[in-house]
Amino acid sequence: MAEKFIPLADHRQLHDIPVIPSRLETPDGLLADALSRPLHDLRISVTDKCNFRCVYCMPKEVFDKSHVFLPHSSLLTFEEIARIARIFIAHGVHKIRLTGGEPLLRKHLDKLIAMLAEMRTLSGEPLDLTLTTNGSLLARQAQALKDAGLKRVTVSLDAIEESTFRRMNDVDFPVAEVLRGIDEAHRVGLGPIKINMVVKGGMNDHQILPMARHFKGSPFILRFIEYMDVGASNGWKLDEVVPSSEVVRRISEEMPLVPLDPNYSGETAERWRYVDGGGEVGVISSVTQAFCRDCSRMRLSTEGKLYTCLFAAGGHDLKALMRQGRSDAEISTAVAHIWRKRTDRYSELRSQATEGLTGVPKVEMSYIGG
Repeated sequence: MAEKFIPLADHRQLHDIPVIPSRLETPDGLLADALSRPLHDLRISVTDKCNFRCVYCMPKEVFDKSHVFLPHSSLLTFEEIARIARIFIAHGVHKIRLTGGEPLLRKHLDKLIAMLAEMRTLSGEPLDLTLTTNGSLLARQAQALKDAGLKRVTVSLDAIEESTFRRMNDVDFPVAEVLRGIDEAHRVGLGPIKINMVVKGGMNDHQILPMARHFKGSPFILRFIEYMDVGASNGWKLDEVVPSSEVVRRISEEMPLVPLDPNYSGETAERWRYVDGGGEVGVISSVTQAFCRDCSRMRLSTEGKLYTCLFAAGGHDLKALMRQGRSDAEISTAVAHIWRKRTDRYSELRSQATEGLTGVPKVEMSYIGG
């Protein structure tokens, strides 16, 4: 039986223009939301386009040839992105991740990276500036990205077996080209490189061990991500989620693992290392072990909508404020107002709901990045 996909609702239109409080404030880098979570990370989508049609993100049945992507005139300019980044840094952000769609499809991306790389955190340190990519264009762009100031990359790779990988990306793209991009990124110094595998039960979970074997002993950190109900187009079902505990069990039976401490508070991945010293793997358990309580991230869409959660239904239109001529102080105060009211904890609520959170509208991951 063919898989059933839910028609895509255009949540790009679900947004509001943020309210600017009458009393403007000077940021102090200590912003906290309603659940006392600090603001430390900003994820910026630079394009809603992607050259893959991964079944869990942009299924071809929905994102077909008739799908209308955003026109270039709707996208934030690099100057607008840099302006927003500076505002967020003043609020305490020290990590910026560029996402998509596929970010390497955005022309002259190295120019934006160079602008961001010049910025400094409140403590005077360089930003932790990173990028997530499907790796298809990485081999030819890695050197330019490094030269512009990018620190590291995360590469999505959902199988090492050729036929499975082509089925997952659904555009018949070869795994060898992604591996070549990973090697080139390593050669130019974009590291440490993390490799993300989304595990969908019945489709690519048989690749857990082959992926672990392939990257064991390499300088790369392989991470397994539970299949999530992001957006409304991927036909998500709970019984297709392979729990991270099962992933760890399968690997450890053949290649024993022991747990590692997190690198920092709020890290999304649970870390494990091979007993024989063969490196590190991670698991991201956003379905079975929600980590909302430590979430310190905001997301900026490619057309300037600010989202307080990966599972949000609507955003806050910062582009409108900028193009209305609002000052940095006004936009900064609006951002602070949005974050302080933030109560998002979708994954925890999903875990608590015996029947799940069906029918809850959510923006597509391809629009705001993962």
